Amino acid sequence: MYLSIPDVFFVPVSYYEEDVLNIKKSVKNSQRKEIVIGVALISQREDRWVREKIAMEEYANKKGVTLKLENAEYDFAKQVEQVDYLISQGIDVLILLPVDESNLNSADMVQKAHEAGIKVISYDALIRNSDVDLYISFNNERVGELQGRFLIEKVPKGIYFIMYGTPDIWFKKGAMKYIQPLADVGNIRIVADKAIKGWDPRLAFNIVKDVLDENKNKIDAILAPNDPIAGVTIQVLKERGLAGKVAVTGQDADLAAVRRIIEGTQSMTVFKDTRELGKTAIDAAIKLANGEPIDITKMVNNGKIDLPSILIAPIAIDKNNIKSVLIDSGYLKESEVYQR
Repeated sequence: MYLSIPDVFFVPVSYYEEDVLNIKKSVKNSQRKEIVIGVALISQREDRWVREKIAMEEYANKKGVTLKLENAEYDFAKQVEQVDYLISQGIDVLILLPVDESNLNSADMVQKAHEAGIKVISYDALIRNSDVDLYISFNNERVGELQGRFLIEKVPKGIYFIMYGTPDIWFKKGAMKYIQPLADVGNIRIVADKAIKGWDPRLAFNIVKDVLDENKNKIDAILAPNDPIAGVTIQVLKERGLAGKVAVTGQDADLAAVRRIIEGTQSMTVFKDTRELGKTAIDAAIKLANGEPIDITKMVNNGKIDLPSILIAPIAIDKNNIKSVLIDSGYLKESEVYQR
Protein backbone atom coordinates (compact mmCIF):
# COMPACT_ATOMS: atom_id res chain seq x y z
CA MET A 1 0.00 0.00 0.00
CA TYR A 2 1.30 3.43 -0.85
CA LEU A 3 0.29 7.08 -0.94
CA SER A 4 0.05 8.89 -4.22
CA ILE A 5 2.19 11.97 -4.73
CA PRO A 6 -0.80 14.35 -4.39
CA ASP A 7 -1.71 12.70 -1.08
CA VAL A 8 1.84 12.96 0.21
CA PHE A 9 1.94 16.67 -0.46
CA PHE A 10 -1.60 17.44 0.60
CA VAL A 11 -1.51 16.00 4.10
CA PRO A 12 1.60 17.71 5.52
CA VAL A 13 0.86 21.05 3.84
CA SER A 14 -2.62 21.13 5.42
CA TYR A 15 -1.27 20.57 8.92
CA TYR A 16 1.59 23.00 8.34
CA GLU A 17 -0.77 25.85 7.42
CA GLU A 18 -2.94 25.15 10.46
CA ASP A 19 0.09 25.14 12.76
CA VAL A 20 1.35 28.44 11.35
CA LEU A 21 -2.06 30.07 11.91
CA ASN A 22 -2.16 28.83 15.50
CA ILE A 23 1.36 30.12 16.14
CA LYS A 24 0.46 33.54 14.71
CA LYS A 25 -2.65 33.73 16.90
CA SER A 26 -0.64 32.72 19.95
CA VAL A 27 2.02 35.36 19.28
CA LYS A 28 -0.62 38.04 18.65
CA ASN A 29 -2.42 37.22 21.90
CA SER A 30 0.80 37.20 23.89
CA GLN A 31 1.80 40.57 22.45
CA ARG A 32 -1.55 42.18 23.33
CA LYS A 33 -0.96 44.21 26.47
CA GLU A 34 -3.25 44.00 29.45
CA ILE A 35 -5.98 46.61 29.45
CA VAL A 36 -6.03 48.90 32.48
CA ILE A 37 -9.22 50.83 33.21
CA GLY A 38 -9.38 53.72 35.66
CA VAL A 39 -12.69 54.34 37.42
CA ALA A 40 -13.48 57.56 39.31
CA LEU A 41 -16.69 57.24 41.35
CA ILE A 42 -18.34 59.76 43.67
CA SER A 43 -19.41 57.83 46.76
CA GLN A 44 -19.60 54.64 48.79
CA ARG A 45 -22.16 56.04 51.23
CA GLU A 46 -25.27 54.90 49.41
CA ASP A 47 -26.30 51.31 48.82
CA ARG A 48 -26.38 51.86 45.07
CA TRP A 49 -22.71 52.84 44.78
CA VAL A 50 -21.54 49.98 47.01
CA ARG A 51 -23.33 47.46 44.78
CA GLU A 52 -22.05 49.16 41.65
CA LYS A 53 -18.42 49.04 42.75
CA ILE A 54 -18.63 45.34 43.62
CA ALA A 55 -20.33 44.49 40.33
CA MET A 56 -17.71 46.38 38.32
CA GLU A 57 -14.82 44.71 40.11
CA GLU A 58 -16.30 41.24 39.62
CA TYR A 59 -17.01 41.83 35.94
CA ALA A 60 -13.57 43.32 35.25
CA ASN A 61 -11.99 40.25 36.81
CA LYS A 62 -14.17 38.01 34.64
CA LYS A 63 -13.13 39.93 31.50
CA GLY A 64 -9.45 39.76 32.42
CA VAL A 65 -8.83 43.50 32.69
CA THR A 66 -7.27 45.49 35.51
CA LEU A 67 -9.46 48.00 37.32
CA LYS A 68 -8.01 50.92 39.27
CA LEU A 69 -10.83 52.49 41.25
CA GLU A 70 -11.01 55.76 43.19
CA ASN A 71 -13.87 57.28 45.21
CA ALA A 72 -14.22 61.02 45.91
CA GLU A 73 -17.09 61.04 48.45
CA TYR A 74 -18.67 64.06 46.71
CA ASP A 75 -15.46 66.11 47.09
CA PHE A 76 -14.72 67.74 43.73
CA ALA A 77 -11.16 68.82 44.58
CA LYS A 78 -10.43 65.29 45.76
CA GLN A 79 -11.76 63.87 42.50
CA VAL A 80 -9.47 66.11 40.46
CA GLU A 81 -6.50 64.73 42.43
CA GLN A 82 -7.73 61.17 42.00
CA VAL A 83 -8.09 61.55 38.24
CA ASP A 84 -4.56 62.98 38.04
CA TYR A 85 -3.37 59.91 39.96
CA LEU A 86 -5.21 57.50 37.67
CA ILE A 87 -3.73 59.20 34.60
CA SER A 88 -0.26 58.74 36.10
CA GLN A 89 -0.90 55.00 36.48
CA GLY A 90 -0.88 54.35 32.75
CA ILE A 91 -4.55 53.56 32.33
CA ASP A 92 -5.94 52.99 28.84
CA VAL A 93 -9.47 54.28 29.47
CA LEU A 94 -11.00 56.46 32.20
CA ILE A 95 -14.56 55.83 33.36
CA LEU A 96 -15.45 59.12 35.03
CA LEU A 97 -18.53 59.78 37.15
CA PRO A 98 -18.12 63.50 37.85
CA VAL A 99 -18.90 65.04 41.22
CA ASP A 100 -19.99 68.16 39.31
CA GLU A 101 -20.58 67.53 35.62
CA SER A 102 -21.13 71.23 34.83
CA ASN A 103 -17.91 72.41 36.46
CA LEU A 104 -15.35 73.52 33.90
CA ASN A 105 -12.74 71.48 35.73
CA SER A 106 -14.68 68.33 34.84
CA ALA A 107 -14.06 69.15 31.19
CA ASP A 108 -10.43 69.88 32.09
CA MET A 109 -10.10 66.35 33.51
CA VAL A 110 -11.25 64.98 30.17
CA GLN A 111 -8.71 67.14 28.35
CA LYS A 112 -5.87 65.99 30.64
CA ALA A 113 -6.75 62.38 29.98
CA HIS A 114 -6.84 62.97 26.23
CA GLU A 115 -3.44 64.67 26.34
CA ALA A 116 -2.13 61.46 27.90
CA GLY A 117 -3.72 59.38 25.14
CA ILE A 118 -6.51 58.09 27.37
CA LYS A 119 -10.10 57.65 26.17
CA VAL A 120 -12.82 58.92 28.54
CA ILE A 121 -16.29 57.57 29.26
CA SER A 122 -18.72 59.97 30.94
CA TYR A 123 -20.40 57.59 33.38
CA ASP A 124 -23.96 58.03 34.69
CA ALA A 125 -23.74 61.85 34.59
CA LEU A 126 -23.09 63.85 31.41
CA ILE A 127 -19.88 65.89 31.52
CA ARG A 128 -20.84 69.22 30.02
CA ASN A 129 -18.91 71.16 27.36
CA SER A 130 -16.23 68.53 26.87
CA ASP A 131 -14.85 66.29 24.13
CA VAL A 132 -15.57 63.13 26.10
CA ASP A 133 -15.52 60.00 23.93
CA LEU A 134 -18.66 58.20 25.11
CA TYR A 135 -21.59 58.72 27.48
CA ILE A 136 -23.06 55.74 29.33
CA SER A 137 -26.00 56.21 31.66
CA PHE A 138 -29.59 55.43 32.31
CA ASN A 139 -32.17 57.46 30.50
CA ASN A 140 -32.41 60.00 33.31
CA GLU A 141 -35.14 62.00 31.64
CA ARG A 142 -37.15 58.80 31.56
CA VAL A 143 -36.51 58.38 35.31
CA GLY A 144 -38.28 61.69 35.86
CA GLU A 145 -41.09 60.71 33.53
CA LEU A 146 -41.72 57.57 35.60
CA GLN A 147 -41.76 59.62 38.82
CA GLY A 148 -43.99 62.35 37.42
CA ARG A 149 -46.46 59.95 35.86
CA PHE A 150 -46.71 57.97 39.09
CA LEU A 151 -47.45 61.10 41.12
CA ILE A 152 -50.18 62.48 38.86
CA GLU A 153 -51.89 59.09 38.76
CA LYS A 154 -51.76 58.79 42.55
CA VAL A 155 -52.47 62.47 43.30
CA PRO A 156 -54.19 64.02 40.24
CA LYS A 157 -55.26 67.04 42.31
CA GLY A 158 -53.46 68.60 45.23
CA ILE A 159 -50.49 70.48 46.62
CA TYR A 160 -47.08 69.48 45.28
CA PHE A 161 -43.55 70.06 46.57
CA ILE A 162 -40.84 69.59 43.92
CA MET A 163 -37.21 68.76 44.73
CA TYR A 164 -34.44 68.03 42.27
CA GLY A 165 -30.73 67.32 42.55
CA THR A 166 -28.25 69.70 40.99
CA PRO A 167 -26.40 70.14 38.80
CA ASP A 168 -28.13 67.29 36.91
CA ILE A 169 -31.71 68.34 36.12
CA TRP A 170 -32.61 65.84 33.40
CA PHE A 171 -34.89 63.92 35.72
CA LYS A 172 -36.79 67.10 36.68
CA LYS A 173 -37.33 67.87 33.02
CA GLY A 174 -38.90 64.44 32.60
CA ALA A 175 -41.10 64.71 35.70
CA MET A 176 -42.45 68.12 34.73
CA LYS A 177 -43.69 66.75 31.41
CA TYR A 178 -46.46 65.17 33.46
CA ILE A 179 -46.79 67.56 36.40
CA GLN A 180 -46.71 70.94 34.62
CA PRO A 181 -49.79 70.41 32.39
CA LEU A 182 -51.93 69.70 35.46
CA ALA A 183 -50.40 72.69 37.23
CA ASP A 184 -51.22 74.89 34.22
CA VAL A 185 -54.93 74.03 34.47
CA GLY A 186 -55.03 74.43 38.24
CA ASN A 187 -55.41 70.79 39.28
CA ILE A 188 -51.99 70.86 40.91
CA ARG A 189 -50.55 73.71 42.94
CA ILE A 190 -46.76 73.70 43.26
CA VAL A 191 -45.91 75.47 46.51
CA ALA A 192 -42.15 74.88 46.44
CA ASP A 193 -39.55 74.05 43.80
CA LYS A 194 -36.20 73.44 45.49
CA ALA A 195 -32.76 72.51 44.17
CA ILE A 196 -30.75 70.15 46.39
CA LYS A 197 -27.13 70.99 45.67
CA GLY A 198 -25.02 67.91 45.20
CA TRP A 199 -28.05 65.73 45.98
CA ASP A 200 -27.13 66.16 49.65
CA PRO A 201 -29.72 64.56 52.00
CA ARG A 202 -28.56 66.79 54.87
CA LEU A 203 -29.52 69.89 52.91
CA ALA A 204 -32.77 68.26 51.87
CA PHE A 205 -33.70 67.50 55.49
CA ASN A 206 -33.70 71.19 56.43
CA ILE A 207 -35.40 72.24 53.21
CA VAL A 208 -38.24 69.76 53.76
CA LYS A 209 -38.76 71.02 57.32
CA ASP A 210 -38.87 74.63 56.13
CA VAL A 211 -41.32 73.93 53.29
CA LEU A 212 -43.66 71.99 55.57
CA ASP A 213 -43.51 74.80 58.14
CA GLU A 214 -44.26 77.43 55.50
CA ASN A 215 -47.26 75.45 54.25
CA LYS A 216 -48.55 74.34 57.67
CA ASN A 217 -47.90 70.68 56.76
CA LYS A 218 -50.41 70.85 53.92
CA ILE A 219 -48.59 68.88 51.22
CA ASP A 220 -50.12 66.04 49.20
CA ALA A 221 -47.21 64.91 47.02
CA ILE A 222 -43.44 65.29 47.13
CA LEU A 223 -41.17 64.72 44.16
CA ALA A 224 -38.01 63.45 45.88
CA PRO A 225 -35.22 62.95 43.33
CA ASN A 226 -33.59 59.87 44.88
CA ASP A 227 -33.94 57.41 47.73
CA PRO A 228 -31.57 59.06 50.24
CA ILE A 229 -33.51 62.33 49.87
CA ALA A 230 -36.79 60.40 50.05
CA GLY A 231 -35.48 58.87 53.28
CA VAL A 232 -34.89 62.18 55.06
CA THR A 233 -38.17 63.51 53.66
CA ILE A 234 -40.04 60.61 55.22
CA GLN A 235 -38.12 61.12 58.47
CA VAL A 236 -39.54 64.65 58.67
CA LEU A 237 -43.01 63.42 57.72
CA LYS A 238 -42.87 60.79 60.48
CA GLU A 239 -42.04 63.46 63.05
CA ARG A 240 -45.25 65.23 62.03
CA GLY A 241 -47.49 62.19 61.76
CA LEU A 242 -47.68 62.48 57.98
CA ALA A 243 -45.70 59.42 56.84
CA GLY A 244 -47.83 57.33 54.52
CA LYS A 245 -50.27 60.19 53.99
CA VAL A 246 -48.07 62.08 51.53
CA ALA A 247 -46.99 60.51 48.22
CA VAL A 248 -43.17 60.44 47.98
CA THR A 249 -41.10 59.31 45.00
CA GLY A 250 -37.53 58.04 44.92
CA GLN A 251 -34.79 56.69 42.67
CA ASP A 252 -32.18 53.89 42.87
CA ALA A 253 -34.16 51.07 44.55
CA ASP A 254 -32.00 51.21 47.69
CA LEU A 255 -32.77 48.46 50.19
CA ALA A 256 -34.02 50.97 52.79
CA ALA A 257 -36.31 52.55 50.20
CA VAL A 258 -37.77 49.20 49.18
CA ARG A 259 -38.52 48.47 52.84
CA ARG A 260 -40.23 51.88 53.12
CA ILE A 261 -42.38 51.04 50.10
CA ILE A 262 -43.45 47.80 51.80
CA GLU A 263 -44.32 49.64 55.02
CA GLY A 264 -46.22 52.26 53.02
CA THR A 265 -44.20 55.40 53.81
CA GLN A 266 -42.54 55.73 50.39
CA SER A 267 -44.75 55.43 47.33
CA MET A 268 -42.29 54.33 44.66
CA THR A 269 -38.71 54.28 43.49
CA VAL A 270 -37.03 53.87 40.13
CA PHE A 271 -34.82 50.85 39.56
CA LYS A 272 -31.69 51.44 37.56
CA ASP A 273 -29.87 48.12 37.29
CA THR A 274 -26.40 49.36 38.11
CA ARG A 275 -24.99 45.89 37.50
CA GLU A 276 -25.79 46.37 33.82
CA LEU A 277 -24.49 49.94 33.80
CA GLY A 278 -21.11 48.88 35.17
CA LYS A 279 -20.83 45.92 32.80
CA THR A 280 -21.78 48.09 29.84
CA ALA A 281 -19.10 50.64 30.78
CA ILE A 282 -16.38 48.01 31.13
CA ASP A 283 -17.32 46.35 27.83
CA ALA A 284 -17.23 49.76 26.13
CA ALA A 285 -13.89 50.61 27.76
CA ILE A 286 -12.38 47.39 26.42
CA LYS A 287 -13.61 48.21 22.92
CA LEU A 288 -12.26 51.76 23.15
CA ALA A 289 -8.88 50.43 24.28
CA ASN A 290 -8.80 48.00 21.36
CA GLY A 291 -10.06 50.55 18.83
CA GLU A 292 -13.20 48.53 18.14
CA PRO A 293 -16.60 49.98 17.13
CA ILE A 294 -19.28 50.47 19.79
CA ASP A 295 -23.02 50.09 19.34
CA ILE A 296 -24.77 53.24 20.58
CA THR A 297 -28.43 53.99 21.29
CA LYS A 298 -28.50 57.72 20.48
CA MET A 299 -26.53 60.96 20.26
CA VAL A 300 -26.71 63.35 23.22
CA ASN A 301 -25.53 66.96 23.08
CA ASN A 302 -23.38 68.02 26.05
CA GLY A 303 -23.23 71.69 25.12
CA LYS A 304 -20.19 71.25 22.90
CA ILE A 305 -20.61 68.11 20.82
CA ASP A 306 -23.17 65.50 19.89
CA LEU A 307 -21.89 62.63 21.95
CA PRO A 308 -22.24 58.91 21.13
CA SER A 309 -24.30 57.50 24.00
CA ILE A 310 -25.59 54.26 25.47
CA LEU A 311 -28.71 54.84 27.58
CA ILE A 312 -30.27 52.03 29.62
CA ALA A 313 -34.00 52.04 30.38
CA PRO A 314 -35.09 52.41 34.06
CA ILE A 315 -38.07 50.63 35.67
CA ALA A 316 -40.67 52.09 38.06
CA ILE A 317 -40.99 50.10 41.30
CA ASP A 318 -43.92 50.05 43.70
CA LYS A 319 -45.24 47.43 46.13
CA ASN A 320 -46.68 45.39 43.24
CA ASN A 321 -43.45 44.49 41.43
CA ILE A 322 -40.73 44.38 44.11
CA LYS A 323 -40.49 40.60 43.92
CA SER A 324 -40.72 40.18 40.16
CA VAL A 325 -38.17 42.89 39.33
CA LEU A 326 -35.80 43.23 42.29
CA ILE A 327 -35.83 39.88 44.07
CA ASP A 328 -36.28 37.46 41.18
CA SER A 329 -33.45 39.18 39.28
CA GLY A 330 -31.10 38.69 42.22
CA TYR A 331 -30.61 42.42 42.78
CA LEU A 332 -31.98 42.16 46.33
CA LYS A 333 -32.43 39.14 48.59
CA GLU A 334 -35.92 38.33 49.81
CA SER A 335 -34.58 37.82 53.34
CA GLU A 336 -33.09 41.33 53.27
CA VAL A 337 -36.19 43.00 51.88
CA TYR A 338 -38.62 41.39 54.29
CA GLN A 339 -36.03 41.11 57.11
CA ARG A 340 -36.72 37.41 57.58
